[in-house]
Amino acid sequence: MGKIIAIANQKGGVGKTTTAFNLGACLALDKKKVLLVDADPQANATSGIGVEPADSDASIYECLIDSYPAADAIQSTQVKGLDIIPSRIDLVGAEVELMSRPDRERMLAAALAPIKDRYDYILIDCSPSLGIITVNALTAADSVLIPVQAEYFALEGIAQLLNTIRIIKSRLRPQLEIEGFLLTMYDARLRLANQIFEELKGHFGDMVFATVIPRNIKLSESPSHGLPVILYDPESRGAIAYTQLAKELRTRNKKKK
Repeated sequence: MGKIIAIANQKGGVGKTTTAFNLGACLALDKKKVLLVDADPQANATSGIGVEPADSDASIYECLIDSYPAADAIQSTQVKGLDIIPSRIDLVGAEVELMSRPDRERMLAAALAPIKDRYDYILIDCSPSLGIITVNALTAADSVLIPVQAEYFALEGIAQLLNTIRIIKSRLRPQLEIEGFLLTMYDARLRLANQIFEELKGHFGDMVFATVIPRNIKLSESPSHGLPVILYDPESRGAIAYTQLAKELRTRNKKKK
């Protein structure tokens, strides 16, 4: 049975989408079957992996609101083994539309249940908020991967996210775990970046990934070409870091079994 990992942090610009499609691509290139679920109305994961949101017959919106079969919304990508359920701007309206549904927090879990066994990993790219769509993602997930930017306000808001995770564990998804904290946009030359890494380790110990994601121009450029960085420039520091993250994630999950 596949593992569902939500990639979440209500702060914007911390590398959620970059992590979602680059980690997914690296896992797929390691012969894992991966599904990327774009649960952000901005649809950056969709376009970043080379899928045009406007050309999709169905998106995650239809799966949530119209009970459209998730299996029929899946599209393949340029990366063998990596599929995607795309997003579109329509998803903005789902926040309001779901509020009147009696089981509104579990719509995504219900949509993904029939296809979970097809994949080794299902990665959900969450929007930068703690709204009902993100709550759906956390309720559907087995674990949460939390990207944390290596900047001054890095830890701001993490307490709020952790509180939301605690509430979801107690009321909706007791099995939900924290997969780990991932330091992104890391510059080893900056004392502040190293301080933040040490502070994270001090707070969360082994829950912090040893792999850090560096600031890297190739990581920034690759989405405009519709490619994950591992295909855009396999030798870049960004590609090497996400390859290492995929390896670390697999190793962690083997130890848990």
